[in-house]
Amino acid sequence: MNAPQPPTTPAQHPDFGLTVITRSPDPTQSGATPPPRPPLTERIQAMGQSRLGALLLLVATIIAVIWANVSYASYEQVWGTHLVIGLEDLQLNFTLHAFVNDAIMAVFFFTVGLEVRREFAIGELTTWSRAMVPVAAAIAGLAVPALLYVIIATGTGAEEAWGVVISTDTAFLVGALALVGPRAPGRLRVFLLAMAVVDDIGALAIIALIYTDDLQILPLAIAAVGLAGIFFTRYLRAGRGPTYGILSVIVWLAFLASGVHPTLAGVAIALLVPVYRPNRRDVEHALSLTQTFRQSPNSQYARAAANSLRESISINERLQSAYAPVIAYAIIPLFALANAGVRINGEILADAVRSPIMWAIVVGLVVGKFVGIFGMVWLTRVFRVGSLGPGLTLRRIAGGSLLSGIGFTISLFIVGLAISDTEVQNIARVGVLTASVIAFAASALFFRISERSTPSSDIGHTLVRPVDPARDHVYGPEDAPYTLVEYGDFQCEFCLKATGAVREVQRELGDNVRYVWRHAPLSAYHPNAVAAAEASEAAFRQGKFGEFMRSLFADQEHQQPADMLRRADELGLDIDRFESDLNSAEVAARVRDDAFDAEAMEISAVPTFFVNGVRHVGPFDAASLIRALESTPPSSAHSRS
Repeated sequence: MNAPQPPTTPAQHPDFGLTVITRSPDPTQSGATPPPRPPLTERIQAMGQSRLGALLLLVATIIAVIWANVSYASYEQVWGTHLVIGLEDLQLNFTLHAFVNDAIMAVFFFTVGLEVRREFAIGELTTWSRAMVPVAAAIAGLAVPALLYVIIATGTGAEEAWGVVISTDTAFLVGALALVGPRAPGRLRVFLLAMAVVDDIGALAIIALIYTDDLQILPLAIAAVGLAGIFFTRYLRAGRGPTYGILSVIVWLAFLASGVHPTLAGVAIALLVPVYRPNRRDVEHALSLTQTFRQSPNSQYARAAANSLRESISINERLQSAYAPVIAYAIIPLFALANAGVRINGEILADAVRSPIMWAIVVGLVVGKFVGIFGMVWLTRVFRVGSLGPGLTLRRIAGGSLLSGIGFTISLFIVGLAISDTEVQNIARVGVLTASVIAFAASALFFRISERSTPSSDIGHTLVRPVDPARDHVYGPEDAPYTLVEYGDFQCEFCLKATGAVREVQRELGDNVRYVWRHAPLSAYHPNAVAAAEASEAAFRQGKFGEFMRSLFADQEHQQPADMLRRADELGLDIDRFESDLNSAEVAARVRDDAFDAEAMEISAVPTFFVNGVRHVGPFDAASLIRALESTPPSSAHSRS
C-alpha cells in the first residue's frame, strides 16, 4: 500500500521567482535522503587503482629484496640476461635490466609527461594564483634535500649523487595517501599531485642536464625532426595512432643514440600530445550518432559512434586512461623488481650505517622534503602569498610533507646513473629504502594522531569556508543577521523541492536573511550534475547565473550538452563565449572547489543546509529552517567581507 503523499503546492525559485510545482516537504524528513550506494564494482574502482598499485609496488620491492638475499647470483644472472632486438646488422643489445630501465621506463616517463602537460593546460597549474603555493613548495622540496645531501656527503666522492634525494615517488605518494591519509583527502591529494608535477619536471631536467654525457648532435637533430612530426600528426584526418607510434619509436632510438637518457624521449613526446576539455558540440555529436546506432544497429553506425565518442576526449586523457593500469600494475612493480634487489646482512648494514652516503640520503629525503615543503608553505601563509583551499590546513600539509619523503622510483633510477661503484650503489639503495620506510611510517603515525584529535562528530558541523560575497552566489543583504547556505546539485529532486522552502523563508524574513548557493554535484548518482554546475558558472560569467539556475531546476530531465547550449541561447547569452567558458579550466576549478568543500565536511547527500554557519540537521521545510535561523546565534566565522 502506498503511503499518502503530501499535498502539492506552488512554490517559487528563491532567486528570480520561478514557479514550479513541488510537494511540501514531509516535516519528519531529515532534510536529505542519501541516494543508493553504487554497484560494488564502481565502489572497488573508486577505492582506487593507486592503492592497489602502491601495494603491488611494495610487494615487488619485498620480493626483490628477498630474492637478492636468498640468491644474489641468480638475481644478477636474470637481470643480466642479454636481449638482442633487430635484424641482421641493425640490432640493439640490452641486458634485461637495461631494457627495463631504458625502454619500458620510457612509458612511465611518457605518462609523467602527459600529466605535466595536462596540469599546465587544463589542471591545477593553469593560473599562477592557483599554482603559486604548490610550485613554490615543490621548488623548495627540490633544493633543500639536495643541499642537505651535499653537506652530509661531502668528502665521500659521491657528492654528485645529490639527484637521488630530489624527487618524490608520485605513485607511492598517491597510494600511501589512500592507505594512511586523512578523511576527505581531496584537497591534499590535488595539492600533492600539483606539487609532484613540478617535482617531476625538476627531476627530469636534472637527469637531462646533469646525468647525461657525450651528446651526439646528429641523433638529436633526428629526434627534433621526429618530435616536429609528432606535433603535426594531430592535423591528420586518419591514421594518427600508427603515425604517433612509428614516430615515437624513431624519437626514442634517436635519444638512445644521442647520449641523452632514452626515457626522456617519453617526456618530450608527451609534451607534444594535445590536451583539451571535451567540446560540448563534439559530445552532442557523439550522442547523436549513438542514438542513430541504437535505432538502426549496424557496424557502420557502431564504428562512427565509437570513433566520435573517442575523438571527443583529448588523446592526452585517452592515453592516460589506457596506460594508467599498465603503469600501476606492471611497469612500476617490474622496475622495483629489477632495481630494489639490495643485499642486506650484518656487514652490509654496518657499512651502510657508518656511511655518510646513506645518512645523506635518509636526511635529504625525510628531513629535507619535510623542511622544504612545509617550510615554504608556512612562509607563504606568513607573507600571505597564494592561498590554500578550506580544509587544507598546515597540519595536513605537514602530513603530506612527511609522506613526500618517499623517494623510490626516480631515486633508484638516479642511483644507477650517478653512482658507478656497485658497493656504493647498494648502500645508496639501502638509504632510499630506509628513507621511504621512515617517511611512510612517520606520516602514517602523524595522520593517525592528527585525525584522532578531531572527533568525527565535529567534522562538517560548521561551515568550512566563510561566505565570500566576492565569490559566492549570494542573494540578500550582505549585513543580514541570518545566513542560509545550501549545498546542492541541479539534478537532485530534493534540491528542487527545497527551492519552495527557501523562497518561503526569504518571504517571511525579508532582508533579515541572505541565501547562498554552493555546488555539491553527486556525479556518482546524477550523471549530468557536474556539467550542469559548470554550465551555470559559464552563465554566471555573463551575469545570468540565477536565470540559468532557474532554467535547470525547471526541467531536470533535459540536461544534456545540447540542452545547455539551448538554454544559453534562449537567455540571450553569447554562445561562443559561453562555450569557451564552459571548456575553461577556471570554470571547472570553481565547481571543483565547492565540491572539495562538501567533501571536507563529509556531505554525502543533497541538499545540505548550514544555518548561520552551523549544519542543519532535521527537516528542511520553511518553518523548520526559520526556527533554526532564529535559534542559532550568528557565527563570527561564517562570514567574510
